Amino acid sequence: MQDRFEATPEFAQRKDLEDPLRSFRSEFYFPLHEGKEAIYFCGNSLGLQPRSAEGAILQELKDWRELAIGGYLHARTPWLTYQHGFRRPLSAIVGCLEEEVTVMNALTVNLHLLMSTFYRPDGRRYRIIMEAGAFPSDQYAMETQVLAQGLDPADAIVEVHPREGEEVIREEDILAMVDKYRESLALVLFGGIHYYTGQFLDIAAIAGAAHRAGALAGFDLAHVAGNIPVRLHDWEADFAVWCSYKYLNAGPGAVGGVFIHERHARNPKLGRLGGWWGNEESTRFRMEKGFIPKGDASGWNLSTAQVLNMAALKASLELFDRAGMAAIRAKSVELTGYLAFLLSELKTLGFEILTPPEAHRRGAQLSMYFPDKGKELHGKMNEAGIVVDYREPGVVRVAPAPLYNSFEDVLRFYHILRDLF
Repeated sequence: MQDRFEATPEFAQRKDLEDPLRSFRSEFYFPLHEGKEAIYFCGNSLGLQPRSAEGAILQELKDWRELAIGGYLHARTPWLTYQHGFRRPLSAIVGCLEEEVTVMNALTVNLHLLMSTFYRPDGRRYRIIMEAGAFPSDQYAMETQVLAQGLDPADAIVEVHPREGEEVIREEDILAMVDKYRESLALVLFGGIHYYTGQFLDIAAIAGAAHRAGALAGFDLAHVAGNIPVRLHDWEADFAVWCSYKYLNAGPGAVGGVFIHERHARNPKLGRLGGWWGNEESTRFRMEKGFIPKGDASGWNLSTAQVLNMAALKASLELFDRAGMAAIRAKSVELTGYLAFLLSELKTLGFEILTPPEAHRRGAQLSMYFPDKGKELHGKMNEAGIVVDYREPGVVRVAPAPLYNSFEDVLRFYHILRDLF
């Protein structure tokens, strides 16, 4: 790493000039600090606003104003089939067939919705394996789904912890736990990237282990979608959910995404909670009894497409289309590697990086753990024009997003930290 990177303005400027994605920075609005662009490393919580988002939303408002209900058929992007336009770009981002992906609701709503299909304890198989310290929404979803089945979460939910003295989970321990509970296991459900440590898990290995144990495998990809290219179809995940407001830059509360493997999506007999937007389109408007699900992931849609909510995602995905996930990931590896190199020069600040050092085990995020005064130090960073977030206990999460962050951003961050502390 010492040979690859240099802590100099000349190096950072050269890397930015060589960056094939450098023009995308101008496609986004940055918050200002004292009249200058802030150093925004918080795309793992909320991505920046694409400049095209306003026009996309205004177009839908215009169509609504001028066409009213006619917009369902005659808007520039007809509302009746609005969600179908997300299939192709999202399938490229999460690595699946177009029929395996849809957009709807919000992340935790979708998690509950899919668990109603894929978590069906039958007496013998009732346990769920998940990571310890998962994001609270995932914890609450598992707990309440188990309670709804009349089961005890303390017995039904098995958590995999890091080993004593370690911060990240060893994947061999996940596989061993799956094997240990193979006779009673119904579902394995992990976050693809741990929100706190930034660890990226081997989705294919976990899904394979679950299937060998006779269980199903689902994933929360909130910190993966738009960050790391994955191959959900080839890796044979049964289902996955994600939000669109982090790396996908679709705005606060943006519509969530869903993947359902074709072996399930094409099965009309698979149980689910139905809604009329998931009904077979050729019979939807007959308004008859008898739910007939569409034969793809959109068979889990419940309600009319949230057009105003989805418009910003449509604008953002056009940028992803132009950039391509391969180029985004290549820059991210370099950008996060540069950040790790510079942070290694600041050892006297008394922090450790919890995130795995290997590029294939992390995305854009590095988690800086401060045993003392982490919240205070985070406040000083904000006062200096650095936008990062803080998670108890003691972690400052730093996430340079490759679509809009630069190597000079990373170098400025380093200089400010060095001078502050």
